[in-house]
Amino acid sequence: MALFRVMMIGDVVGQAGCEHVRRVLPPFKRERGVDLVIANGENSAEGNGLLPSSARHLYDSGVDVITTGNHALRRRESYELYQSGGPLLRPANFHPSAPGQGYYLYDALRFEVCILNLQGLTYMSPNANPFETADLLLREHPARITIVDFHAEATSEKIAMGHYLDGRVSLVAGTHTHVPTADERILPGGTGYITDLGMVGGLNSILGVKQQPVIQRFITGLPVRFENDKEDCQLCGILAEIDAETGKTTKIERVLLK
Repeated sequence: MALFRVMMIGDVVGQAGCEHVRRVLPPFKRERGVDLVIANGENSAEGNGLLPSSARHLYDSGVDVITTGNHALRRRESYELYQSGGPLLRPANFHPSAPGQGYYLYDALRFEVCILNLQGLTYMSPNANPFETADLLLREHPARITIVDFHAEATSEKIAMGHYLDGRVSLVAGTHTHVPTADERILPGGTGYITDLGMVGGLNSILGVKQQPVIQRFITGLPVRFENDKEDCQLCGILAEIDAETGKTTKIERVLLK
């Protein structure tokens, strides 16, 4: 059985997150024989969003495909990069006028891997229905291996998407909440699943941000200036082994690189 090893990394937060990816990803890829790395980069620029410089940093560090979410288009400087047709995705269920695309076909030499990026609706901005969008993309871009980054707030919506796509895609991973969940598993139809990958950011931060401004905001309700926490970074994600013939996940494990 030929195995295709995929690593998915949670939301990379700011410059410190990018630098931590640079430190820990290359040796991990070599040691574990990783074939494809997908990272969510929607917070990779300082102040959130994504910039050409932060995307380039992730690519140069060994990331093959960058997915995003609700902050995807926060920085207009990145619009041209989205439109280039490269391995940078925004959620496919954004309005059709949004720059970029929500899928990417990665050339794995022996076959193509389709990466899909979708965003949830619950407690999020109104967009097209992600379940229907997934159906459309799967019809238009059939591939032996298909991987989904579902950027969503509600755990129930993420779990529902996992079961909805079970047996039809290889892997479904949730992003957005920055907290890794302990429910990595293989669903009955052979689809690997986890509710949230977590993030690349400060261990003692609040979702990657320094503690005090966030606590002050909760206490007073007044606007504050957030600043990313650069200390004690950790990388959270998963490593999955996928049968290259069937497209089914055979193994999935959480990854934590400090």
